[in-house]
Amino acid sequence: MPLCFLFIFLSFLSGEGVIPGVDVLVEKEFPGLLHKKVGLVTNPSAVSRNGKSTLQILFQEKRIRLNALFGPEHGVYGTVPAGKYISSFRESNTGIWVHSLYGATRAPSPSMMKGLEVIVYDMQDIGCRSYTYISTLGLVMQEAQKQGIEVMVLDRPNPMGGNRMEGPGLTPAYKSFIGQYPIPYVYGLTIGELAQWINVRYLSKPCRLTVIPMKGWHRGMVWEETGLKWVSSSPNIPDIQSARGYIATSILGDVGVDTGVGEKFPFQVAMHEGWNGTAMAKRLNAKGIEGIRAEPFSYRAKKGKWAGTLYSGVKLHINPQANGMLASYGFHILEVIRKENPEWKGLARANSEKRGLFDKLNGSTVPRVMFLNGKSAQEIEQTWAAGLVRWSEERKPFLIYPNERAPIPSIGSNRQ
Repeated sequence: MPLCFLFIFLSFLSGEGVIPGVDVLVEKEFPGLLHKKVGLVTNPSAVSRNGKSTLQILFQEKRIRLNALFGPEHGVYGTVPAGKYISSFRESNTGIWVHSLYGATRAPSPSMMKGLEVIVYDMQDIGCRSYTYISTLGLVMQEAQKQGIEVMVLDRPNPMGGNRMEGPGLTPAYKSFIGQYPIPYVYGLTIGELAQWINVRYLSKPCRLTVIPMKGWHRGMVWEETGLKWVSSSPNIPDIQSARGYIATSILGDVGVDTGVGEKFPFQVAMHEGWNGTAMAKRLNAKGIEGIRAEPFSYRAKKGKWAGTLYSGVKLHINPQANGMLASYGFHILEVIRKENPEWKGLARANSEKRGLFDKLNGSTVPRVMFLNGKSAQEIEQTWAAGLVRWSEERKPFLIYPNERAPIPSIGSNRQ
């Protein structure tokens, strides 16, 4: 039995495992929330260890006045497709007004926050800069500061672990909702740790911030070791394999490579009509990238405009405990496509909108220009090294959890 799965099995037998921030909040009798008017930024991924939603927990606690909900991209129910405008509405089960933060505004307005004393943030993140929930977090913190409202973050595991730091940084000219902060593409912090960094290093004026830490998590943990069940964090991240695949393939979708979005394996494949998956897999695996294996794969699309089309290419299998860099794997795929399918010019022929999205994901024009000038994926990856070293030092004051199993800090207020 592989060591990772042996650990999981023993953890279940012993009753050990990660206790999310929401469970710790309940255990400690809701510190900072009792008899206060509370807003909640949430979606279906915010659940306790036993699967009860944070929304349900706060709504049923009579000593808390849950006055407002705030929905990020995909909405509070997590079902709205990526990029689709969401309107505000009144929640049918609770009667509470749900304010959309992915519609007319991306930041909560003063009228949305009127009367609130604390805004609680609880959603599962995937540890990647372009996943928009962290942009929502920063905007909520920024606007809460202006209104004198406290922000409470209920911490959750970074499913990539707490030590994986990869990819390019972000230059100011390419700041966007899919890249709000000058941090690496894979940033190696929990959402609570990132909130502390945002508060000190990013906001012009810090908000009153409290982070409710988890119990039992350490930086070396991958998701399978937490003992937690993955709840779909967005429509195209239904499982942990898609979360890892997102980091490896998300740059490809806007330049004409099918990554499985809309099918049963989102972000886990790289395909196109007429490609030779066997040859592609052979070239990718010959690179020897630790922990990432490509296998030939073909699939006849069942949905959308291209239903019935036979696609072929590769499917990725990622070992979460290995050190191979996920953030550069999309460029390795593009490099193999360039060699195997020289007639394909998806990146070179992308229109301005698609190029803009590609550059926003990468934080600048540099990776795209390097690739189009014939540079290899390895050469592109090397340009990230100095920034990752700087980030490794910059993040240190904001770390809450140890590298190995150790006593977890007691609950307290991380106020700035």
